[in-house]
Amino acid sequence: MPPIYANGKICYIEIPAIDIPQSVAFYESVFGWKTRKRGDGSTAFDDAVGEVSGTWVTGRPPSEKPGLLIYVMVDDINVTIAAVLAHGGVIVQPVGVDDPEITARFRDPGGNVLGLYQQPG
Repeated sequence: MPPIYANGKICYIEIPAIDIPQSVAFYESVFGWKTRKRGDGSTAFDDAVGEVSGTWVTGRPPSEKPGLLIYVMVDDINVTIAAVLAHGGVIVQPVGVDDPEITARFRDPGGNVLGLYQQPG
């Protein structure tokens, strides 16, 4: 199915990277993102459900401190935390800080801090 196109939808994200192949491997392994080469030769991604796309960019400082904070939805936050750690990420906020919400925050190999969110239930 094609993504939903609608006014106000978040559709594209540029993620700073130090080493694009390392970031590609991290996001493919941890979240199942699909990657592809764009016409200009850069590497683009589509999230696991095909609703948000983007690319990794070099020469831009990482988002090290939460200002704008992006959360990635996961089925099992503990399994995902183990995958983050196994693939070079670091947990910077453990599960439980945002109770009753099930969240955590991690730093990816490029130095960016993002959140994890597990739907309750």
